[in-house]
This record gives sequence, structure tokens and C-alpha cells, in this order.
Amino acid sequence: MIELFTADTPNGKKISIMLEEIKYDYKVTKINIFKDEQFTTDFKKISPFSKIPVIKDHKNNISIFESGAILIYLGEQSGKFYDQDKRIVINQWLMGQVSYIGPMLGQHHQFHHYNSGKSDFGEERYFKICTRIYKELDVRLAETVYLAGNFYSIADIATFPWIARHEWHDIGLKKYKNLTRWYELISEREAVRKGYDLLEKGEKIPRV
Repeated sequence: MIELFTADTPNGKKISIMLEEIKYDYKVTKINIFKDEQFTTDFKKISPFSKIPVIKDHKNNISIFESGAILIYLGEQSGKFYDQDKRIVINQWLMGQVSYIGPMLGQHHQFHHYNSGKSDFGEERYFKICTRIYKELDVRLAETVYLAGNFYSIADIATFPWIARHEWHDIGLKKYKNLTRWYELISEREAVRKGYDLLEKGEKIPRV
């Protein structure tokens, strides 16, 4: 049994999607980040940086924090979406997501979506960076079906929930035909649809 400590965020959705894809038995323990539950003493014991998501693998008696590390662990344990022979390229696109795509889109959310009008510099800076990210992903996906190649991997699972907030970005996903094709292809996966609605509220993947 995997216990997923999470909130309804792109990083949280990565793990629920992966768990659905590999068909693992899991339960969700919600961490209310708006009430600062991520800063409690008990949660910090399993998440030193007070971040979600975290998993506890009760079968193997281990807890893991950081979404990229969790995806790698689940990929290794299940033998799915993290092929031994492809790990160098998968890791590059996975690390690109956790160190660049996610953080930059996250800052764009803060300045453009949550706090619009408070900082022209912040809004302009992160809008430009995130527009560049869309272009960079589009260029890559003109060459391959998925991010790491012509196969679905944890790199796609990590990136998809962030692009799923495209309505917040106001960049215009439909202008990027290769990125749109990738987004719609992944949106059709049953496990992705189910994992996206990790709190079972009937949440649907946004259309292009």
C-alpha cells in the first residue's frame, strides 16, 4: 500500500497519475497547504522542506519526498515508464521539469494568476520565460512523440500537470501544434484522467 500525502497541485497530480498508470493500490492523505499543514512537526519528519508530495511505501517501510525522486522510485519498483536502457534521456527531461519547467511556471502562476498587477517586472519576466518554455517543448515534440523519445515515460507524467494549467498561463497552447498534439495524446489516457482528479471532485483535464 502506498500512502500519498498531497494537495491538489501539479506536483501532487504527478504522483497520483503515476500510481494510476502503474495500477498500484494507494490512498490519498490530503495536506491542506492553505492552512499550513505542510509545516507541522509530523509532516516535516517525512518532508524536510515542508513540501508535497510525499509517499510512504508501507510494504517496504520507506518514505520518499520530492516528486522527481518519487517518480523514479515508482518507476523502478513497477518496471514501467522508466526503461533501463533509456534512463539517461528520461532523466534529462525529468530533471528539466523539476528544476526549470515547474519552478518557472510556478512563478508565472504567482505573478500572473494569483497576484496580477502587483509587479510588472515579475509578470513580464516570467511570462517571457514561460513562453520560451512552450516554444522549447514544441521544438522537442516536433522530433519525438513524447519528451524522452517515441515512448511514454515519467518525464511526460511529470510535465503534463504543469501544462494542464495552460489556461492560467495565457500563452496560448493551441499556437504550439506539437505541444498541443502531445497534450491531447496524454489527456486521452484513462489513468491520467483518473489521477488528475486525485481528490475525486470530478475535476476534468482542461481542453485546448
